[in-house]
Amino acid sequence: MLRTIFHIPLSGLYRLGVALRHMLYNNHLLSSSSVNIPTICVGNIAVGGTGKTPMCAYIVQLLKTHGYHPAILSRGYKRRTKGFVLADGNATAETIGDEVMQMHCTFPDIPVAVCENRVKGIRMLQRMVKETDVVVLDDAMQHRAIRCGFTVLLTAYDNLYIDDHMLPWGRLRDLPSRALKADAVVVTKCPDNIMPIDMRAVDNRLHLPPFQQLHFTGTEYAPVTIPGTPLILCGIAEPHYMEEYVQQLYPQAQLMAFADHHRYNAKDVEKILYRARHFDCVLTTEKDMQRLRHTDLETRLREVGKQLIALPVSVKFYTPQEAFDRQILLYVNENKHKQAKT
Repeated sequence: MLRTIFHIPLSGLYRLGVALRHMLYNNHLLSSSSVNIPTICVGNIAVGGTGKTPMCAYIVQLLKTHGYHPAILSRGYKRRTKGFVLADGNATAETIGDEVMQMHCTFPDIPVAVCENRVKGIRMLQRMVKETDVVVLDDAMQHRAIRCGFTVLLTAYDNLYIDDHMLPWGRLRDLPSRALKADAVVVTKCPDNIMPIDMRAVDNRLHLPPFQQLHFTGTEYAPVTIPGTPLILCGIAEPHYMEEYVQQLYPQAQLMAFADHHRYNAKDVEKILYRARHFDCVLTTEKDMQRLRHTDLETRLREVGKQLIALPVSVKFYTPQEAFDRQILLYVNENKHKQAKT
């Protein structure tokens, strides 16, 4: 209760600061630029845990399948480098960030880059990779310096942005009204047993304007061979989704959680090894795997006959997948033609 009492006024001050920043952009006191290439922003107005990386991967694969040459651009959260970096064979989670490194491993054949300045980053990509004809921007809704062509807003089913509060009272990092800037709203992390009546209830509560399309998705875990009961190791924003899934299959599995984007060190490895003694293997996320590669955890586990296994995730649609695909492809096709004319 005491914590909430302090957080409410701080949340009000945070809201005021965010609103002031938007006012400066809206009144052109801070500049915002467009680029002459289709841009798809995948973002949210809450901090973490809505599934941006799987959605980016889905969109990239969709574009590749239809003959486009996409690139991925992110700021590279918690990387140790500055400025523009194009991922190559020497890239690591330290140089480009864990989520971006995961995307680079998933799509080694497409350009993946990081840059704090998204406008500069896109122009560098266009200069260095001539065939790029569409850029997928990971987590750029708050980056007002660029005017994105198409925006996909993600919000978690069990914590819709309309039910949340601004930081630090809640998890919102931006004003709920910013949702109106999205072209598509995707409710993520839906339960497997979601019914049409549940979707209609959410639709009625969000009360989206006619120009926005609403989609519902869940998380699909890839089948992997897990030798016995695993220790679940996570350094992500919302580990309980993975914990619930794994414990359905292995009721004795336990979660060992770290903070989101946690940098594992030698002390962490010792703690993990100590907990892992009572389990048959260690199961982690693809994002965590990128950070764990800088430790000797995998080697140490192998020495005692245990495996470190990554559990891949992807997006599955509960509403017609074709409707979402059509929105993305129509935007890119129309704007690619405009780009060709300029």
